[in-house]
Amino acid sequence: MQATDLIRPEHVIPHLAVPSKAALLQALSGEAAGRLGLDVEAVCAALCRREALGSTGVGDRVAIPHAPIAGLKRPFGLLARLDRPVAFEAIDGEPVDIVCLLLTSGGGGRASLDALACIARRLRVQDVRDRIRRAGDRREIHAALHEAG
Repeated sequence: MQATDLIRPEHVIPHLAVPSKAALLQALSGEAAGRLGLDVEAVCAALCRREALGSTGVGDRVAIPHAPIAGLKRPFGLLARLDRPVAFEAIDGEPVDIVCLLLTSGGGGRASLDALACIARRLRVQDVRDRIRRAGDRREIHAALHEAG
């Protein structure tokens, strides 16, 4: 699996202004639900259940909130760059400014793990994160995710 399988240019949100983790999860849920024809509250509830198990803030100002969604046929991702970092209870205690939402099929399994690993590998690369933060628009952010590093 490649990051291009999960995040297309139209799945990039170059400017997202939210005041908190809860508002961030709600905003991302709304974007994903709208694109997938899902109930926004169901998506948000699934993400919140996952966050209750432990923060998906992976460090280096990056978070990868993810959750299984019943009926979803294939993994779906959104990448958002926040206008201002928000506290996310990340592993390193730093607020996040790059967030990749990942929704997977309700059954979980290998496809879900592959999708999460794919995104985590890309966002672990310092050059990728730096290019995302410097990018001027969604196409540059998308290119940074797929070409850098």
